[in-house]
Amino acid sequence: MAILKFSASAVAAQIAHARACKTFLPNWNGPVDRPALILIVGNGVHLRSNGIDGTTTRIVTTEQADPSFAFADGMNPFRDTDWMAQRRMAFRDLTGQFYTDILDDVQVLIERGRGAIRLATDGHSIRVFVRRASDYLIGGTYEVPSGLGGTFRVILKDACDTFAIVQNCGNCEDFDAMQPYRVPLDALMEIDDRRAA
Repeated sequence: MAILKFSASAVAAQIAHARACKTFLPNWNGPVDRPALILIVGNGVHLRSNGIDGTTTRIVTTEQADPSFAFADGMNPFRDTDWMAQRRMAFRDLTGQFYTDILDDVQVLIERGRGAIRLATDGHSIRVFVRRASDYLIGGTYEVPSGLGGTFRVILKDACDTFAIVQNCGNCEDFDAMQPYRVPLDALMEIDDRRAA
């Protein structure tokens, strides 16, 4: 999982552009009739409006980028010298255009005064990621997906803004004897959080 961080003001400008347009770039399923944000992984990593307003003939492409787009921190080819390495760490060799359904969620965060927008991606899905490592209690009890169709109860040992180090606790003896391991930070669930594993 990669966490991408964007300037809220740059994303707000892309949302305003999308909302001001009446025509939108199609996605893989055909025509689109509403504003959205598109994540481009190619010449940098950026969010852009899906709106077409007649002021540019530039279409969405992974080969072209515009300095006005909302670039992920560290992945701006106009500013960051090691943007390709950063992009590779986040997406390996994957490039492409990803229509997202995050516009309304991101708008809410901007209206609440967030200075940065953080997205979590595993290369195939993109979601708004609100929590930070400091939001979790070291030594607290959480659940994480087990990979076996259920969940493990764990104790949080350490966390950064991408991953958490956890130790199984309160499961069966064999599972609790496992060494601490790393999970994506957004996999941690409060004990009363009923998200699907």
